[in-house]
Amino acid sequence: MKKILPSLFTLMVALLSYSIASAAPKDTVFIAQGVDPGTLDPQNHYETPAFNVLLNIYETLLLRNNEMKLTPLLATSWKLINNTTWEFTLRKGVKFHNGEDFNAAAAKFSLERIADGKNKLKQTTLVGIIDRVEIIDNYTIRVITTKPYPYLDAQLAHLGAMMPPQYTRDKGPSHIALHPIGTGPYKLARWVKDDQLTLEANDRYWGGAPRIKKAILRPIPEATTRVAALQTQEADIIVNIPPHLARLMDWKGRSSVAKVPSSRVIFMAFDTTQGGPVADKKVRQAIAQAIDVDKILKNVLEGNAIRLGTPFTKYHFGYDPAIRPNPFNPEMAKKLLAEAGAQGFELTLNSPNGRYLNDKEVSEAAVGDLRKVGINARVKIHEWGTYMNMTYAHKAGPSYLLGWGGATFDADATLFPMMRTGQVLSHYSNPKLDAMIEEGRSIMDKAKRQKIYSEAAKLVKEEVPWAFAYQQIDIYGVSARLNWKPRADEKLFVVDMSFKK
Repeated sequence: MKKILPSLFTLMVALLSYSIASAAPKDTVFIAQGVDPGTLDPQNHYETPAFNVLLNIYETLLLRNNEMKLTPLLATSWKLINNTTWEFTLRKGVKFHNGEDFNAAAAKFSLERIADGKNKLKQTTLVGIIDRVEIIDNYTIRVITTKPYPYLDAQLAHLGAMMPPQYTRDKGPSHIALHPIGTGPYKLARWVKDDQLTLEANDRYWGGAPRIKKAILRPIPEATTRVAALQTQEADIIVNIPPHLARLMDWKGRSSVAKVPSSRVIFMAFDTTQGGPVADKKVRQAIAQAIDVDKILKNVLEGNAIRLGTPFTKYHFGYDPAIRPNPFNPEMAKKLLAEAGAQGFELTLNSPNGRYLNDKEVSEAAVGDLRKVGINARVKIHEWGTYMNMTYAHKAGPSYLLGWGGATFDADATLFPMMRTGQVLSHYSNPKLDAMIEEGRSIMDKAKRQKIYSEAAKLVKEEVPWAFAYQQIDIYGVSARLNWKPRADEKLFVVDMSFKK
């Protein structure tokens, strides 16, 4: 009860001070995320808050449905011609918001844009994978890969947003980042950075006019303020609600709680490329064993997480349940620190606040455990946009808390961007792991790939590029007037929502 009372008081203050007094318009869905997108260029980010805006504006060739099965979207069918050639039949009669036709030329342009390293886009996953795109006819393309790439179809259900060639060439990347033009069910109406983003229905959408005519997405970092927005009926969906506030959302029949085990993994990582104590494996092993992760998940997250021994969840191809997490062993941690000559060293754990479930509190609890074994640890909190820029620029070290979604549900989609030497979000380098990653992403045999990823996960456990990892259970608040269920991949498709009669 002691934990709840301060939150109740804070919530009451938030309710009284909430800036908008009227209820949400009947034709508008209001969504409160913790943070704002960093960009509206659909190929130049790796951030779920940006995906959740842009997947309503742009579309990919394929899609995962609510059961996470691959289904057609802008491609009506696809097949593997040989180990390096994929053929996609494209949907006819689709236009971009500015009137340009979607066709094979547009698909070729979009895929080759994301695959060209010279463009310096943050989505680097397909750089070096797609060699070229061949146009067979106006609605058929073949994607030629540089080597066998076993899950290109899964990647193209997440990355590779289709962009209008003429508009993109004429306007350039700076304009695109603010003024998106896609084929999707919604168009950008207005964006006031860090305040409000408005989407309006595309009444000429190839899939039919959307039922909901307008969507407003607002970044509200404070969870209590998001809950207040739900209770005052200003919000229809709120994300990332701390467990101690979740019980307040089943409120007067106006709202309810929706939970789903996410494909997102939250982890504490090290930057081993900049030198310092964390470049020593014994120091990383000590840190991993000094943190009582089970206690943190129980007390800070109130059980709304699943501890992992690998970087993958059970949703991922490559997951091996036999690999268990490092044990909590503070005495061994002290011994390893002594062997490394690293007693009393200073460690900063960088963390966001409000991006993930109780992220700041998890970081503070981890640091508290590290201090108990003699590490002079502290937490440094950052605004989300600044934090991601730090991470992209490899300035988030020596340690940082981050989350990584599994929208492609393949081990490579975690290992390659997060642990492969030189990748934009990788702060780690290990030639043996690099070789495993390259082998796993270039063979088609599933059994061989599973064996590779099991071995890779064992190596990760031994080398400790991440101190700990857990699967987040997403907690949403949902207005009683809305029909909507959360997805395991955290995506928010407004076109799938509707108002109750």
